[in-house]
Amino acid sequence: RETLRGRLLWEWRMPRVFAAACVGALLGLSGAVFQGVFRNPLAEPYLLGASGGAALGATIALLVPLGLPQSWLLPVLAFAGAWGSTVLVLGVARVAGALDASGMLLAGVAMAAMLGAIRSFLMLALSDETVSLQVVMSWVLGGIQTPTWSGLGWLALITLACLLATQTLARGLDLLGLGDATAQSFGLDVARFVPRAVLLGSLVVAAAVAYGGLVAFVGLAAPHIARWWVGPRHRWVLPASALAGAVVVTVADAIARSVLPPAEVPLGLITAVAGGPFFIVLLARRLRAYGGRA
Repeated sequence: RETLRGRLLWEWRMPRVFAAACVGALLGLSGAVFQGVFRNPLAEPYLLGASGGAALGATIALLVPLGLPQSWLLPVLAFAGAWGSTVLVLGVARVAGALDASGMLLAGVAMAAMLGAIRSFLMLALSDETVSLQVVMSWVLGGIQTPTWSGLGWLALITLACLLATQTLARGLDLLGLGDATAQSFGLDVARFVPRAVLLGSLVVAAAVAYGGLVAFVGLAAPHIARWWVGPRHRWVLPASALAGAVVVTVADAIARSVLPPAEVPLGLITAVAGGPFFIVLLARRLRAYGGRA
């Protein structure tokens, strides 16, 4: 009996805990990048359509019989969806002549709305008795899938690569916080840096969505927790955001598994319930700070 319990702990529980930590770290990193790029503490990974594109790609992988193993098809299509949607947002902003942060933000909100509508249509049109809508919904609502140790190794490598890659943005994000003109005077090519940072942040989001579905508010909350710990410098904010996100998602996943046994509550619902009040508090503080102006 002890041997069976040990095998369950080693082969099922531990990989899931580590996977939850990696997904949370990716969400925290992406949130820190987007808040730094847009200089908006209320920005989070879902605004630019990256998570919506990743979710659309994953929905296609779950619903369309493409004849390929779903275990690798889902992350591949999620990556492709996130990357494609971000490229579209940048293209729309470029055509509109609004490649600044606010222009991309508006284009991203519109893209996210369209992608959400397309995803909902596919879920209604393609689900049948062989492909349950509940399977897709459970993924869309967020949930850590228990990986094999080899799969966990790939996720850990992706997380480490994202952490190292986002560190290259730290100085530029600090300079952006001083304003475009000041950043330009310090030698930062803002017109090139902002799209590069957005694409990299979207890649990080894609990795998180591919392995954890749509998990709300972690990308919003983790950078704020990090700045309370280490201050505003992105050299420290980025790794601290990854750590905060890892802790938040790991704890939320444990709650999701244990609150209604033997059923499992979607992880995204847990983070939304906890993150909603957090967002309201942040919004209230921001409104007070600006004298009632958003």
